[in-house]
Order: sequence, then C-alpha cells, then structure tokens
Amino acid sequence: MKIHDITLTLRDALPCWPGDTPFEFGLAWSQSAGASVNVGRVSTTVHIGTHVDASFHFDSAGATIEALPLDPYLGPARVVDVRGRPLIRVEDLVGFDLSKTPRLLLRTDGWLDHSTFPESIPVLDADVPSYLSEQGVILLGLDVPSVDQIDSTDLPIHHALGSFGIFILESVDLTRVEPGVYELIALPLKILGGDGSPVRAVLREVAK
Repeated sequence: MKIHDITLTLRDALPCWPGDTPFEFGLAWSQSAGASVNVGRVSTTVHIGTHVDASFHFDSAGATIEALPLDPYLGPARVVDVRGRPLIRVEDLVGFDLSKTPRLLLRTDGWLDHSTFPESIPVLDADVPSYLSEQGVILLGLDVPSVDQIDSTDLPIHHALGSFGIFILESVDLTRVEPGVYELIALPLKILGGDGSPVRAVLREVAK
C-alpha cells in the first residue's frame, strides 16, 4: 500500500513560532574530524514542524505528552479539502461521514511557504469543536502551525478541542495528498513532562 509522508522536513531554516527555540542540527562528532562515527545533536522547541500538542501545552493541569494515549495518533483518518476558507465552518464539514474515520485532517493551504512563519492562518469557527465531538472525532490535524489564530493569547479553539477530548496535530503537509480515507500514523516521542512533540506523520492508503 502506498505511504504518503505528510511530515515537514526538520532543518535549520524551518521557522518556529516567533520567540521560541529554533531547530538546529549539527554533528557533535564527525568522521571527517577523526571520530570513529558521526553523532548528531539537536536543539529545538518541541513545537517545531509537524507536531502534536499535549493538553499541558495550554492547560497546566492537563496531561503531558508521555501520559497521552496512543490510539488517537494511529488509525483510520479522513482528509478534507477546505482550501480558500479563512474561517472553517460546520457547513464546510457536513456531508462527510466521520463515524469510521475519527481522525480528521483539514487541508487549508494556509501555510505553503515554509521559509517564513505565517502572519495569519485559517481557523475553525467557534462551534466546530462541538460538532466534531458529536461526529466522534478524536483527533484534528491541520496544515498550519496552530488551531488558533497566530495572535491569539487565550487559545479558545485549543481549549474547546481539549474539553471534548479531541487531540491536536499541527503543521502536516497535505499538498500532495488527495482528499479521502487513509490510515494515519503520527506517534509522538515519549518525553517526560513534555507539552508537545515532533512526529513523523504518514498516511497509508487503504484498500477500497
């Protein structure tokens, strides 16, 4: 079965949230300098590139990343095209049967230039989290760095999704993926006390 890699490549030039810790990779040991092996080291925010948020990220009483269940990050998923909509409304999602694909990935094309951090992004209307919960959705993924607007400080959509037990996957790359049903695999690292984690996210095509 074909596998679609929907992960942004981690590199020094990949922008992070303004003021956060940028991604840096380098060789601590290198064979070119006489070492017997090449050994890399990484410095980064955990919210770099394609990543998941733990509820601790926006709620100090919430679960940290190592305590989260893995079920939401592995299983049937649906990709829905909502390009051209600065505000994603319930009516944009009505008509899709999510009962057997409780992981929903929205393609907005709201962040196509990954050399710069976006100034604004498409966001969900306030009643979408409750609608998704009614449809049985357990994970929401988007192709932008946040489920809330860039300048938001109270993060209403983060909190609303969290209140309904809907997990968050951000900055997936859906530019080469057709709308439809897939199997999602996007497992977070087991970071003790972590508020989030980078993931290697893939979609596997399912037999029709």
